[in-house]
Amino acid sequence: MSPREIAQGVLDAWNTRDFDRMREMLHPEYTYTGPDGREQRGPEAGMAMSRMWASAFPDGRVEILNAKEAGDTALIEFVGRGSHGGDLMGIAPTGRPVNIPICEVTEVRDGKVYRVRQYLDFANVMAQLGVTTVPSAAPA
Repeated sequence: MSPREIAQGVLDAWNTRDFDRMREMLHPEYTYTGPDGREQRGPEAGMAMSRMWASAFPDGRVEILNAKEAGDTALIEFVGRGSHGGDLMGIAPTGRPVNIPICEVTEVRDGKVYRVRQYLDFANVMAQLGVTTVPSAAPA
């Protein structure tokens, strides 16, 4: 499978909550870097992150908008949608819907996901949940 197909397979597994399949797709030296810029090491760190989002958004699904690859790297642009029905990093469920644009850079090694770097606007997520506001741009 190509890096793009492997990266898309992980997202498909998340949509169906097939965490066993997802775990099989992660390299033993897997790392995940999220919007906070901190690198987490090991497949279980990736699984914990995936389960946390699935628990926070039980009806959550991702839709791939664009997928490209170069060498052993896939670039996936997708949107995550769902209603906040579970704890999200200490934030109690609000029931509010979210629409989260995400860009993910996935490196593949030995046919498995080796490294993921995920980019999203977390302040926007918090604003959609009603936890904070995002200032609007000043009029020109």
